[in-house]
Amino acid sequence: MITAAKLLAAEGAANPLIPHTFELVVGIFSFLVVLFVVGKILVPRIQKTLAERTDAIEGGIKRAEEAQAEAQALQRRYSEQLEEARRDAARLREEAREQAAQIKAELREEAQAEARRLVEAAHAQIEADRAAAFAQLRAEIGRLSTDLAGRIVGESLEDEVRQSRIVDRFLDELESSSAQAVR
Repeated sequence: MITAAKLLAAEGAANPLIPHTFELVVGIFSFLVVLFVVGKILVPRIQKTLAERTDAIEGGIKRAEEAQAEAQALQRRYSEQLEEARRDAARLREEAREQAAQIKAELREEAQAEARRLVEAAHAQIEADRAAAFAQLRAEIGRLSTDLAGRIVGESLEDEVRQSRIVDRFLDELESSSAQAVR
């Protein structure tokens, strides 16, 4: 059996904290290979990828800023166009109001002129009807007067010229006496 002292003596010869020389050489060589692969292949690829991402992010930010500036310019242009459209609409409304007022005034003038014309035509018609009625009445009064005068005198007053003179003289006397009574 192996005694503990022998084990300690055997262990003292090989320290577990110090690796064997072969393991140390293989470990260093492996470390250098991994360092070379990482340093020459992976790091440039990682840096390239990071640079691409940085460019993409910065380009995206730049494009976003450009898009935002363009959107603000479009918004300003839209606001200006909207304001111009509002001014045009207000101007058109005002012109329409003015035209409506002008048309209204013209129609009112035309209506008043038509009304005056109708009133004048009605007055003329009334005057013509009055004159016709007066002439008819005068003729009727003359006929009745001559019939009455013929009955009173007992003589026929059939002669038209004579009858007309008598009637005219009678009516003139009547008109002059009524005109004096009115004054």
